[in-house]
Amino acid sequence: MTSSTTAATPGRQASPLGTLTVIPWANEPESEADAPVTPFLMVYSLGDGPDGPEAGAEALRGELEKIGLSIGDKVTDLARETRVPITLLVEAEQAVLTMPFMKVQCPVPPEWEKAAHESGKVYLICSLRPWPEAVHGKPVGEERLRDFLADEQMVALSAHCLLPVRRVRT
Repeated sequence: MTSSTTAATPGRQASPLGTLTVIPWANEPESEADAPVTPFLMVYSLGDGPDGPEAGAEALRGELEKIGLSIGDKVTDLARETRVPITLLVEAEQAVLTMPFMKVQCPVPPEWEKAAHESGKVYLICSLRPWPEAVHGKPVGEERLRDFLADEQMVALSAHCLLPVRRVRT
């Protein structure tokens, strides 16, 4: 399942990061006997920072490394690495992702929310590779998302982590 994207512009107007965008999706098992659904979130830049896409990618790399995430295929479990200041609140078909350099509220489908609550975690990818074609408010088809994610360079130029899901306490 894929969804439209949600944009978050970091605090400063002239941020070298440019527009950061978040997109949710989940894998869809081929049958009910398959593995459970995994919810994903990806943060990526549109590459529209004032100094260009390369400078934006380097700025994002710096922000990710500053908070303790590594770039490459290592997956950091943030339930164990509690020093990494990233949180995710999932409630009422919304995912609120908070990082030191951005905060964004992203609508998510009910199936995505259910999978996030059942598993208790979301797989977060922060891509250094800009994706200017996937803009805020326009749906991203499954094939386009799959093509972007399948690129080996995108995987190598990303931070990967398992992010615990928080809920509103009642």
